Amino acid sequence: MSYIKPNFRHPRLPTNALGYTVADYDGSISTLCAGCGHDSISAAIRNACFLSSIPPHRIAKVSGIGCSSKMPTYFLGKSHGFNSVHGRMPSVATGASLANRSLTYIGVSGDGDTASIGMGQFIHLVRRNVNMTYIVANNGCYGLTKGQDSATADEGSISKYGDVNAFEGIDLASLALLQGASFVARSFSGDKEQLEPLIRAAMGHNGFAFIDVISPCVTFNNHVGSTKSYAATRDHLDVMPLDFVPMREEIRTQYSEGTSKSVTLHDGSVIYLHKAETGFATDDRTGSLNAIQKAKEEGRILTGLLYLDPDTQDLNHNLDIASRPLNELGKDELCPGSKVLNSINEGLR
Repeated sequence: MSYIKPNFRHPRLPTNALGYTVADYDGSISTLCAGCGHDSISAAIRNACFLSSIPPHRIAKVSGIGCSSKMPTYFLGKSHGFNSVHGRMPSVATGASLANRSLTYIGVSGDGDTASIGMGQFIHLVRRNVNMTYIVANNGCYGLTKGQDSATADEGSISKYGDVNAFEGIDLASLALLQGASFVARSFSGDKEQLEPLIRAAMGHNGFAFIDVISPCVTFNNHVGSTKSYAATRDHLDVMPLDFVPMREEIRTQYSEGTSKSVTLHDGSVIYLHKAETGFATDDRTGSLNAIQKAKEEGRILTGLLYLDPDTQDLNHNLDIASRPLNELGKDELCPGSKVLNSINEGLR
């Protein structure tokens, strides 16, 4: 069996501002379970990069371990990539961003990779405001090890084996907000019309941009009693308005506040979205936290752009790191000599 996509593409595929087709942003054929929401996230990332006209070789993908962390194989096959140790992707992303700020960094993780073994690293990535887009494919279970509850599984949710989760789930969007993230959003893997603009907005943000994506596991967490199944997610979505203006063109959702819209997923199923009528201030961190909590108490999943600080400064700026990539600096710049070293030491006394 081959995991490489054939080279043939339709000769009249549309091109972006750089002359690339969407096929230039493809990766290998996915080996995930058929119908997995993670594949829809991969497609959304691919389309967002194509629409934003980012050269594939100017993108760096980083991930940890898990079904979600396999995803970078399935998109942007011509980009840089690093698959790190379980839960340690934030360290790799931080170092790479400091060494070369000219690349667009996309981190892909899962609820286990982020909310369990990688929690400590994730928190520091947020507070340092590393300039990257961090996407969590959140299915509430460990798909690679047969469906045990993850740290984001909701209290009372029933596993495929009939066990009831007795613990309160970690809300990663709320955690990111509390820790000071400058861009926080939540979406659903089946909502392409919302997810793609959110990813484009995140990649255009100067600082740490976090997107929590509910992505049902079709094998281990898509049954009656699961709160992260396709059926449960479709029935409990609250979709917030999304208006974002990137440098090149304006992106808007295609239906009005206070209205509903049906969206057909890749598997033929239909989700029904309702956009809230109330005004939502995305620059109010406390208001965003309260809105998430209120939706949770009502049994709803609040999605969309939840918080944005457009005036934030990223880690490179705060540390006054060289603006040019380290591999482009010459010997005299990297090793300026003892006089400069002595001057630095004296300034620290």
